[in-house]
Amino acid sequence: MNSDTKNAISTVHPAMRECAAEAARIAGAVPADRLTAPTPSAGWDVRALVNHLVLHTSHGLEHRARRAEMPETFTACDFTADADWSERYGVALEGAVAAWETPAVWEGEIGEGAGASPAASVAALMTLEMALHGWELARATGQEFRLSEGTAAFVLGVVEEYAEMYRQYDGFAAPVPVAGTAGTFERALGASGRDPLWTI
Repeated sequence: MNSDTKNAISTVHPAMRECAAEAARIAGAVPADRLTAPTPSAGWDVRALVNHLVLHTSHGLEHRARRAEMPETFTACDFTADADWSERYGVALEGAVAAWETPAVWEGEIGEGAGASPAASVAALMTLEMALHGWELARATGQEFRLSEGTAAFVLGVVEEYAEMYRQYDGFAAPVPVAGTAGTFERALGASGRDPLWTI
């Protein structure tokens, strides 16, 4: 195992594990009558946000670790149609995080051709997805998304590294100014084009 792989495992994987646990906690407390409520993601209600979160941060994360394509049935699925969707999401997240526990998974690239990226970068970006969309789901359903300072700093670093790339593909809006006293995760939200003070 080379030093880059060791570093990725020691920094990215703990953040992935923490963000997954928090995303699962938030999902577990989403009221059934809130699925049509608005979210900080323009044009997405809670149902659309949940489906994106479940698809990419659990199934997508595990399939990337295994270098396997997701079945097309997953991409068209309304996961919220199942009353126990949040429990299933929690189980799927656990499986996804576990799939990244093998050191070999962090080596090499994921994807093909020009779309290939280092495995560690893919893991970092998927962890970012959990944090940002997990926060959106929390805010849309009256909850608080909580991260340790270390993981918040990790998320901020990933945002700062990839913000311009995301903006090229309309994944991030323009940065939102935050107060000088803003916490680390609030700064990450603002840098990603999200308003930490967003309310319904």
